[in-house]
Amino acid sequence: MTIHSAHPFETPAEQRDAARRLRGRLSASVTLWLAGTGARRVGLTVTSLLVALGEDARVVGLIDPDSDLADALEDRFTVVLLQEGDRGLAEAFAGLAPAPGGLFRAGFDDTDWGPVLPGRSWAGVRLESTRELGWSREVVGVIEHVHLVEGTPLVRERGRYRAAGS
Repeated sequence: MTIHSAHPFETPAEQRDAARRLRGRLSASVTLWLAGTGARRVGLTVTSLLVALGEDARVVGLIDPDSDLADALEDRFTVVLLQEGDRGLAEAFAGLAPAPGGLFRAGFDDTDWGPVLPGRSWAGVRLESTRELGWSREVVGVIEHVHLVEGTPLVRERGRYRAAGS
């Protein structure tokens, strides 16, 4: 039983940010951007990203400039592609869900670039540049290593997570 037919605190449609609504309609792969080692590991869920192919392929992402990751990015980091079933990790690293025992309790491995989640595709990246862009920080990195595994990617669309192709 419900007492409301719609969300009682929802912003009226005419007052919502049109650009944000457009972004929500763009399906995006869900990734974790991770850096550091041991107790100094940090990470953030990132869905605003692209891979630019070239002689030196690059990854470009938009991160929260107030995040722990933004403060910790110095030289190298990893980009881990989340899979179907990783919704809890995505929400925890986005700061939207609790992480009892800490964000890295799930058994991450250390690499030369930073932490990775076993059984997931990932890239080892060297930081090239950062700049402020809108309300975000644009991060550009050179892809130095790629590890690929089979799996169904996790995507985000209209504020919800789902398996790609579903």
